[in-house]
Amino acid sequence: MAARTKSAKDRPSYRCTECGWTTAKWLGRCPECQAWGTVEEFGGAPAVRTTAAGRVSTAALPIGQVDSRTATARSTGVGELDRVLGGGLVPGAVVLLAGEPGVGKSTLLLDVAAKAASDYHRTLYVTAEESASQVRLRADRIKAINDHLYLAAETDLSAVLGHLDAVKPSLLILDSVQTVASPEIDGAPGGMAQVREVAGALIRASKERGMATLLVGHVTKDGAIAGPRLLEHLVDVVLSFEGDRHARLRLVRGVKNRYGATDEVGCFELHDEGITGLADPSGLFLTRRDVAVPGTCLTVTLEGKRPLVAEVQALTVDSQIPSPRRTTSGLETSRVSMMLAVLEQRGRISALGKRDIYSATVGGVKLTEPAADLAVALALASAASDTPLPKNLVAIGEVGLAGEVRRVTGVQRRLAEAHRLGFTHALVPTDPGRVPAGMKVTEVADMGDALRVLPRRSRQEAPQEDNARR
Repeated sequence: MAARTKSAKDRPSYRCTECGWTTAKWLGRCPECQAWGTVEEFGGAPAVRTTAAGRVSTAALPIGQVDSRTATARSTGVGELDRVLGGGLVPGAVVLLAGEPGVGKSTLLLDVAAKAASDYHRTLYVTAEESASQVRLRADRIKAINDHLYLAAETDLSAVLGHLDAVKPSLLILDSVQTVASPEIDGAPGGMAQVREVAGALIRASKERGMATLLVGHVTKDGAIAGPRLLEHLVDVVLSFEGDRHARLRLVRGVKNRYGATDEVGCFELHDEGITGLADPSGLFLTRRDVAVPGTCLTVTLEGKRPLVAEVQALTVDSQIPSPRRTTSGLETSRVSMMLAVLEQRGRISALGKRDIYSATVGGVKLTEPAADLAVALALASAASDTPLPKNLVAIGEVGLAGEVRRVTGVQRRLAEAHRLGFTHALVPTDPGRVPAGMKVTEVADMGDALRVLPRRSRQEAPQEDNARR
């Protein structure tokens, strides 16, 4: 019986070619990366290893005696990015910046590389997607030339580590982590095993040298960070770079931050000369006009802790087809449809059902929070009645299916921002708290109260049209 039993050394072992996961038996699907048909036989079964206690590198200290000065953040030279990072880059920190192609990641990081470089702090910019001459042309365009900024074009991990030994930078920028590969690991660049090896080697180098590292990451078509989720767990900070490529506004949002809060948002403007931070971006989301126009309403949205005044526009026209169009831009289609249903059922505005309806935001901003519901509903009602809302009015509140206007978070901050920009009248849910001096605030409990800001003729216009058709 013993002669027929194979030893552990003779038994075959299987390994996933995508992520490197090993097992003693063959499986059709890798339970680690969920890939099909990637588990292949590669040799004997993995030997069972045990780790003995070894020599410690540094002695354990009471937490009160640990020196925290080594974790002091250093400014990147870009104020809006420092805001999201929590003051700047901490020595030894590894930051992952992800965004869609063409959104401006390389432009922003090249600007950071030039501004962070100084006599005492060198910066190494490694490009693995472009040639060095292409990056130089971009640097000339955005005026990111610095004698202490070093540039290298490499796709081999060992070469990148060699540049670290030669330059000894305080900041490393790698564009991007999915295009660098290690010759010691099987698999194509961007695979799970390669990304894990590249990220792990750079993280070890950052911690050992006290060097801050910025990694550029790709995203999928759904906007999620491409590659293994393990990469997001390994790094210290994860930033998401968002924005419509056809608009000027760009947002850097903190998704994970071991050194600061994750509810901060940095605003940038992308233009021909590069990218600049916007300390007061509300002007991008407004249309300045002397005469009020029907179908427009202003609201105040919160991006992290930052309040931004945004404009919602709506247009209704007679439909020429049996199924009227419903088109949105910058707004969630489902919430606009809910506001149309609430206006028809609770607000008694029946003229919306048979008309083409177009709704959008100004400046490319995306309004996803429920606090914009009241502004969307008032813009639709104003467009349906062809009557403008009062000037200098902002509307804040979530609207329920029963027509009630619900309270939202940060009402006082929203009102303070609207008052700072010169708005004098606001529609808010009940009990808004402290109101800025000189600002008229009207509390509304339901859509009936909110629709009273429209002239009486416009509120009666829709039922009269409906009776005339009958």
